[in-house]
Amino acid sequence: MRYFVHIGYKGSNYFGWQRQPDKLSVQEVLENSLSRIFKQNITIHGCGRTDAGVHASQYFFHMDIEKSWNFDLFFRLNRILPDDIALFDIIPMEAQPHARFDAIQRVYDFFIHTYKDPFLSESSSLYLRKNFDLRQMKKAVALLPQYEDYRAFCKSPDKNEHTICHVSAASLYTNSSGDRIRFRISSNRFLGRMIRIIARKLIEIGDGNLSVDEFESHLISKNIPSKILPAHPQGLFLSKVTYPYLDLEPKAKFWASMEDSYWEEV
Repeated sequence: MRYFVHIGYKGSNYFGWQRQPDKLSVQEVLENSLSRIFKQNITIHGCGRTDAGVHASQYFFHMDIEKSWNFDLFFRLNRILPDDIALFDIIPMEAQPHARFDAIQRVYDFFIHTYKDPFLSESSSLYLRKNFDLRQMKKAVALLPQYEDYRAFCKSPDKNEHTICHVSAASLYTNSSGDRIRFRISSNRFLGRMIRIIARKLIEIGDGNLSVDEFESHLISKNIPSKILPAHPQGLFLSKVTYPYLDLEPKAKFWASMEDSYWEEV
């Protein structure tokens, strides 16, 4: 029987989602916990890869368990998982749906704060500034759904079969005091470090070090910039994953600023 499992995690203590040698990952913690409960090796398949330090307020993985169980898996798994990984739902699925390949939309949020706050340091990226030019940043964000090839904003484009991403929406928000920024982007897929690279370019635009025309020229030419630096990872959240047959609201509420009512669109 195939199950989809709905979770959320804070990525600060992990080297990303994917299991890797000698580095702690979210996948490793979950597989080890499930294997311990079922007393057999359990392999799981995630809906995507998040980088080291990146969070997920909504994430799905699938697993195959042949025999039914007669205990409360939801309670038992949550009890042994660390505090920074939470289980929300266990959903039995018909046939063989795939958590990664069946997803039709992924939504990411990138959070920035422009003043030092120790309570934001692991969930938002600090860029000490007096003023960002939000209107110019907004102009750049508005360009994103108009283009499909994101080769210029990928760390290793040639490692991908292709670099086409169908960005369906992109928005920029700020809070009432103007000292926090939220960049939200939706697409069917994303390339390696693509969102953090775009976020860094938006910061350069906000600083006046890059023009909107220069930003767009990369999208038009598909030429990789000479300097391609990603923004800090801790501000990035995988916020929502949607399937043709499954569309759940995220359950994780890390802080009040995850609420849409906190933000005003630029």
